[in-house]
Amino acid sequence: MSGKKQGVRKKLNFSAVFNVREMKAHKITTAVYFIIRTILIAIIVYGAINGNWENVMTCTLSFLLLMIPSFIENKLKIDLPNVMEVIMIVFVFAANVLGELGAFYEKIPIWDTMLHTLNGFICAGVGFGLIDILNRNEKIKMNLSPLFVCLFSFCFSMTVGTVWEFFEFAMDMLFSKDMQKDTVIYTINSYLLSGDENKVTTIKGITDTVVNGQSLGINGYLDIGLIDTMKDLIVNFVGAVVFNIVGFFYIKSRGKHTKFVENFIPHRK
Repeated sequence: MSGKKQGVRKKLNFSAVFNVREMKAHKITTAVYFIIRTILIAIIVYGAINGNWENVMTCTLSFLLLMIPSFIENKLKIDLPNVMEVIMIVFVFAANVLGELGAFYEKIPIWDTMLHTLNGFICAGVGFGLIDILNRNEKIKMNLSPLFVCLFSFCFSMTVGTVWEFFEFAMDMLFSKDMQKDTVIYTINSYLLSGDENKVTTIKGITDTVVNGQSLGINGYLDIGLIDTMKDLIVNFVGAVVFNIVGFFYIKSRGKHTKFVENFIPHRK
């Protein structure tokens, strides 16, 4: 057999292995979709039978959110890596079903922090992929530096995180929810309590909070959302920065030493 034919056979064999891997990856994604959608449907039916309409609405919203990856791939002609797609699916389930309905936010203290950090990382990958697609499109005359691509990716991630905090605040104010979780603190620094706008009063060692003459039964003062919001934005910042540090070197070497980053970057079909 000639060297040319051997080369063709090797190429075909490599292609076959690649296709097998792709098929396995798609099977995992399909299985995750099936399992989570089945759970959501079961909760919706159970909630409707028992009149728990809040659970029904939460799961219905989650079901609609799970359609976004398919919409992006089919309508916008953008290919989402299988790893990224699975993470997005699990993220929606972990945030809405486990977090809200299963009360994981209260049971596991780091649950909210973990999700917001992951959100910062994933959204940075989405922003990175969008600007990189334009940057590599021959029809669009763009030649953006790796630093500018990372800057756009970072700003995109932080914008998504900020808009989500707006949503949490709106839900708390308009629908009496508690998405911006309370935080117990033991020190207050305040101009208002001092009665003098040029002087800050510091109250330390708070051991009890009384509202309308009744103790709340907590060992400290109750902060209603500010600290939680700032913590969420900070960990979102951390996730975005981590991705873009790796993403910067990915562009510089075009994936030679940071190949795993491609699992989190959308590509044009």
